[in-house]
Amino acid sequence: MNQIDIIKELNFKAIRSSGAGGQHVNKTSSKIELTFDLENSNSLSDAEKTLLKTKLSSKLTKENALILFCDETRSQHRNKAIVIKRFLELLKTNLARPKKRRPTKPSRGSITRKAENKIRVSVKKALRKKPKFD
Repeated sequence: MNQIDIIKELNFKAIRSSGAGGQHVNKTSSKIELTFDLENSNSLSDAEKTLLKTKLSSKLTKENALILFCDETRSQHRNKAIVIKRFLELLKTNLARPKKRRPTKPSRGSITRKAENKIRVSVKKALRKKPKFD
């Protein structure tokens, strides 16, 4: 996954941001909409595309396009930088393969300690009982 090639494939659109902001907010388009066409991407391999389709299925449109928004700041440029960073982080986390678990056996020392502790606890509990007079 080459970040520079992926960034070249992104499409940006500036939209008027909602919420408070006074008179200036009605004139500026500071909210950024990022769209990434996963299906027609040249920078991702087919295996990466299928992995992202399964992991990001809830965030993709019917045409397999990923859409992200950012309207955190009043600056269009800062919002663009934030949404690019968020997009790259999303790809990075969803393309990362988890480490395969290697099963291990308990050590001989831990097995003996467990057995000794078990004996100690059973003796302690046996001493709590009332003595039997036969």
